[in-house]
Order: sequence, then C-alpha cells, then structure tokens
Amino acid sequence: MTAEKTELEGCLILSPNTFTDHRGQFFESHNNQRFKDLTGLDIEFVQDNQSVSAKGVLRGLHFQMGNFEQAKLVRVISGRIQDVCVDIRPSSPTFGKYFSIVLDSINNKQLFIPRGFAHGFLVLEDNTIVSYKCDNYYNKDAEGGIIFDDKTLSINWQVPTSEAILSSKDKLLPSFESQFI
Repeated sequence: MTAEKTELEGCLILSPNTFTDHRGQFFESHNNQRFKDLTGLDIEFVQDNQSVSAKGVLRGLHFQMGNFEQAKLVRVISGRIQDVCVDIRPSSPTFGKYFSIVLDSINNKQLFIPRGFAHGFLVLEDNTIVSYKCDNYYNKDAEGGIIFDDKTLSINWQVPTSEAILSSKDKLLPSFESQFI
C-alpha cells in the first residue's frame, strides 16, 4: 500500500498493492497496522457503512459535529464515483477548500478523510457500491451538511447539477457561508 498527500491537510489517497493473474485479482483493502505505519495515524475504525446507488445519485455533503466528528476511509467495491471532501476546520490553512477524486473498482484507490471534513459523492455508474469505515459512531443529533451546489465552494461536479439525484433532505442542506463564515 502507498499513501499520497492531497492539497488538503490530512487528506490522503491510499493505493493498495494489487496482485492480478489468470484467476482474477487480490488486494488487502485494510490492514490497521500497515495503515498506522504508513500514515502515522493510530485510528480505530468502529463502524463500516455501505451504499448501493444508481448513476447520477449525489449523496452529501455530510458531516458529524462535536464529539461525534468522524474520520472516514472510503472505497468503491463496484462501479465508480466522484468523491469530494471539504475542509470545514476554521483553523486549518485549507479551510473552505475541497478535494475531488474519482474512485473506482478498477484502481481500488481509497480516500482517507480526517475529522473536520464534509463528505459527499456522485455516482458515475449504475449499481455502484461504496463502502467506508468511520472512526466514530453516527449520531443523528450531531449530523450536519452543506448544499452540494454551494456557490462559495463552487465544486466542479462531473454532471450538470440539474441532473443530480438527491434525497429530499440533501436538497435542503444549508450553505457553507451560513454555517462557517
């Protein structure tokens, strides 16, 4: 496994060592000791989440607040997504910036998102399966979000925003500016 820094402080791209032969492919998707050795982070992931979505579904931008903030390790089991994270840590030098990457089941890259980030993804293929580990338990009372087409963040989504399929809850999320500026 290798780790590559992104332009957002603490956000990393992890690439597994993949072994392919005539039978197919094998890779280790997570090894806590290797993760710790590679990143210097001693994180205990306590919850795994998985979603299956149709092409065009946009989930996010979501975050947990206070004692329920979550670091996440995101990967795609099948299909392809545009994964986006936004630094919402006011004291961070990358506050208000976003990072975007395509994750898929071909390259098997993973995105590590530290605590203090909003997260969302756009599904680029039908029946895409996304799995992510969290280092803290979800708490409904601590959930927050930012509207996906926020003017301040100006995220470059890979489909026209009018074509994104959102939950009714995600359509009503507040702006970045109304919460953080």
